[in-house]
Amino acid sequence: MKTNRIAATAAALAILASPALAADTWKIDTSHVYVGFEVNHLGFSTTYGRFNDVSGTIEFDEENPEASSVEVKIDPASVDTGHKERDEHVRGEDLLNVAEYPEMSFKSTSIERTGEKTGKITGDLTLHGVTKPVTLDTTFTQKGTYPMTEEKIEVIGFDATTTLKRSDYGMDKWTAMIGDEMPVTISFEAHKQ
Repeated sequence: MKTNRIAATAAALAILASPALAADTWKIDTSHVYVGFEVNHLGFSTTYGRFNDVSGTIEFDEENPEASSVEVKIDPASVDTGHKERDEHVRGEDLLNVAEYPEMSFKSTSIERTGEKTGKITGDLTLHGVTKPVTLDTTFTQKGTYPMTEEKIEVIGFDATTTLKRSDYGMDKWTAMIGDEMPVTISFEAHKQ
């Protein structure tokens, strides 16, 4: 009898100590994700681009968002500025150098709730072989059942922004002429697994 109580107590403590049980796993919907950037070009114009190949998962604890986590992978070769020759140059050794650095990633390290639907997600961004902390100003847009399919799919959505300095990641060519600071905009939906 005493052994059963000890086992039951140990099991209960293990459940309480496991934050993963409180969070649900959500997978980014690759058809509804946007990771875009903008860069000043010689002071004359702003060039806009995006990465088309983005995937990732979120461990989302709606009751305790601070216990949530995010992990995202981006294929830098999927960069798309709407101009084929420019994209080939951006993929090359002068900038992204995708042959040597074929993956970008972001892994959260902390989440701070700043409002009812807002927060700051801080994590490690690995880009061009350099890993540095980045903070995303994030808005939780909505949670609900996807209305356009017969299958009941639970969906969450987020928007986020940050600003990166490309020279911080070793991409320092032409920073005096082509913008070093690059505003980044992110928007995505994720499906419950």
